[in-house]
Amino acid sequence: MSQEYKWYVVRSVSGKEKKVREYIESEVKLAGFGDLVRQVLIPTEKVYAMKNGKKTVKEKTFFPGYILIEAALTGDLVTAITSLPNVAGFIEKNKPTPLRESEVNRILGKVDEMMDMGETSAVVFAINETIKVIDGPFNDFTGVIEEVSDDKKKLRVMVKIFGRRTPLELNYTQVEKI
Repeated sequence: MSQEYKWYVVRSVSGKEKKVREYIESEVKLAGFGDLVRQVLIPTEKVYAMKNGKKTVKEKTFFPGYILIEAALTGDLVTAITSLPNVAGFIEKNKPTPLRESEVNRILGKVDEMMDMGETSAVVFAINETIKVIDGPFNDFTGVIEEVSDDKKKLRVMVKIFGRRTPLELNYTQVEKI
């Protein structure tokens, strides 16, 4: 008999998503539900920030407190998952409701798109904001943002060099807010 797999959302304690995923995966193996669960996902994104002049990258949960599971849910599997530590249950308490295909595509598409882009900035820059250059030949210069290009992760900054206003094009990683 072929199973119909659908995507469901499991609520967990925020910050414990990875641990809950491990619990679900081990419970699936131990209880023999391997044929009922295809995958367990925690949508994440890479976020970078500048700390002490160095670029740091960390993975941030895209939907804190939520885990996606592709499964053919049966009563026993629902009970096994909801009885795990740090699990608050499914989105619908009485009967887990699968996500619509459009929702799944949007969530997974957004995560894939972010993976393709590589990284997103933890810092949001705005026009007319004052910044300090922390990398490159104009290190320690201060300037005002005139243009923000989020898709390219670049800024056009106006700095004063020898008393003259000069435009610079800089990466997000080359500047920090003052």
